[in-house]
Amino acid sequence: MDIKELYAFYEQHPVVTTDSRDCPQGSIFIALKGETFDGNRFAVQSLEKGCALAVVDDEQVYRDYVAQGGDGQRMMLVPDALQAFKDLAREHRRRFHIPVVGITGTNGKTTTKELVRAVLEQAYRVMATEGNFNNDVGVPKTLLRLTPQHEIAVVEMGASHPGDIKTLAETAEPTCGLITNVGKAHLQGFGSFEGVVRTKGELYDNLATRPGSVIFVNADNEHLMGILPGEVTAVRYGKDEHDASLRVCGQVVACDPMLRLRWREPGGEWHQVTTHLIGSYNLDNVLAAAAVGLQFGVGAEKICEALENYVPSNNRSQLIVTAHNQLIVDAYNANPTSMAAALDNFSLMQVPRKMAILGEMRELGTSSAEEHQRVVERLMQCDFDQVWLVGDEFAAIECPYRKFSDVEAVKAAIAAEQPQGYYILIKGSNGTRLFQLPELL
Repeated sequence: MDIKELYAFYEQHPVVTTDSRDCPQGSIFIALKGETFDGNRFAVQSLEKGCALAVVDDEQVYRDYVAQGGDGQRMMLVPDALQAFKDLAREHRRRFHIPVVGITGTNGKTTTKELVRAVLEQAYRVMATEGNFNNDVGVPKTLLRLTPQHEIAVVEMGASHPGDIKTLAETAEPTCGLITNVGKAHLQGFGSFEGVVRTKGELYDNLATRPGSVIFVNADNEHLMGILPGEVTAVRYGKDEHDASLRVCGQVVACDPMLRLRWREPGGEWHQVTTHLIGSYNLDNVLAAAAVGLQFGVGAEKICEALENYVPSNNRSQLIVTAHNQLIVDAYNANPTSMAAALDNFSLMQVPRKMAILGEMRELGTSSAEEHQRVVERLMQCDFDQVWLVGDEFAAIECPYRKFSDVEAVKAAIAAEQPQGYYILIKGSNGTRLFQLPELL
């Protein structure tokens, strides 16, 4: 397959779908495969629904279509449909000579991406990853949304296995990048914490090959500073107000419960910001966004305005006030690093009647039992009025807390007991489905 040929077709039909149930007239269908599905089986159906072209990697599907009188010009056979999708997206991205900010990290990458987007939108027309479309399908979809109106792109990249960030960076070809942090997540795929560091560091490796690239780095993170390439321009941010090498420094003022902070350029005046974010751990995300904004010429007043106006969604550090309780909902994902940060922050909050509903952490492999034990040990140091633990990983741990097999059991307890007057932390891996609880509390 010649990518130039596919891109030429895309220029005439600039809509791509990977879902045979959604086939806009004149679009291109890419037949992706997964563990439980094979898009090749629906290629002919996509053409019948109105797609102008189906890109397949099953030779038999292609031969059968042509043998049965199908127009060979409407079906393209490629060695790997997913790779063709990535190549198409990269070819499209190369048509735009604009800054592309690549963002990855164990925790906080979506929040940081949204903060960076908010800051840059003060001065630019920005195209950014929607939601968490950050994998090998989501990143190409994101890049194909680029239009001549966009002046800068912000692309989130997620990973669960070694090599994932390398592949995504090769597709997106970022001109600058940011790793929020590295922590214990997806250990089943990475094998170890060192594997996490190496994989996230693939973004740095990619940027090191690009002349003029820039890396935004948290100077307080020894793991990130330890893998920082020497040949790349580094824009540092952190908490040390006496470090003259920092582009941005900042400090937490309060978390009551919203994060209040102050930040400045070294030697400059302090800027006070009251955010809609829960948790002191979000300070690093805010400072990263400020550093990116300053690098691209956004003024301090506009940065503050963006930071104060940003309201999180998608169950990430959300404060939800119901008729009966105040909820801190962080139920999109959970790993040992983010769980520890959430518990520490909740413990320090000066509010009455605290309750924690914690779901198990998934994809930790052989470390799972040990890491869940650590969560319980951390809970023992906290002075919470109630703790409910959800999932099989907590079931085997001896502790004085209530345990539930799944979210349905929690729903039943809420219906029966109707807890009221609490600040409630809700955190767990997305698979535990604790995001269903706020409407009941």
